[in-house]
Amino acid sequence: MSIPTRVNEAIQTHYARSDLGNIILAALEKSGKDVNRLTLEDLAPVDEFHIRGRAATLELARAAGLDAAKRVLDVGSGVGGTSRCLAKEFGCRVTGIDLTEEYCGAAAVLTAKIGLADLVDYRQGDATNLPFDDASFDVVWTEHVAMNIPDKSRLYQEMHRVLKPGGTLAIYDILAGPSGPVLFPVPWARTPETSFLVRPDELRTLLEAAGFMVTHWSDTTDAARAWFVSLAEKIRKEGLPPLGFHVLLGADFQAMAQNQRRNLEEGRIVLAQVIANKWALPGPGVQPTPASGCG
Repeated sequence: MSIPTRVNEAIQTHYARSDLGNIILAALEKSGKDVNRLTLEDLAPVDEFHIRGRAATLELARAAGLDAAKRVLDVGSGVGGTSRCLAKEFGCRVTGIDLTEEYCGAAAVLTAKIGLADLVDYRQGDATNLPFDDASFDVVWTEHVAMNIPDKSRLYQEMHRVLKPGGTLAIYDILAGPSGPVLFPVPWARTPETSFLVRPDELRTLLEAAGFMVTHWSDTTDAARAWFVSLAEKIRKEGLPPLGFHVLLGADFQAMAQNQRRNLEEGRIVLAQVIANKWALPGPGVQPTPASGCG
């Protein structure tokens, strides 16, 4: 078995839970929600599977200049929280792709439940081998995904390939901090074997090598630290609520949350929101330019 195949299988094992869609619906019902009349807000505690949740998604969307005319690819779409948020808030058409089949199935179930199936669809697939034609999307979007992908050069090359000339790459990711190795388990990995963080300067170099120009970079570590400290303290005092990320990851999310708090507090990880643009194709004798309006 090749190393990429082994890593992919380990990552799928980390995230996979059989019958996840029904597990989430049962947790919603237990928390008092009417599963036949769900809203984005009802799903928020479980479906925006990244630090600072919907607030971070909306910040990045504004930086990326999203609107109803944009065709968006959500790479690492999870159970679909971000794709549903973008479709609902901005009216854009979104395709989500995720390595984990159970996540794609749960995403489709939840999207249908809140009436967004006409704007959002999902595909199971590998982010380093995207099953889409060249220049298919106006925006490629990814939140908290690259930490599980060892071949980042291939990842960003594929994102560049499927973007239209002048298109936008929107990233919200966890990066390696200056203060030493990550403490495990964490939400994206139970052991170091499936964790592949790069430093901020390495990410910038990777993006430029793939053909992108970085137009906006925001270090959001302080906001992430405050958010996760609050979450971890609430879990420590009150235990796990009926609805939360532990529905996706299991009971050891409590240990993951405490480690993530330490990783943020001790500078072992940092957070960044990044907008990068694919150079637009120039006319004869004209220098290439990136898309405008971001940054």
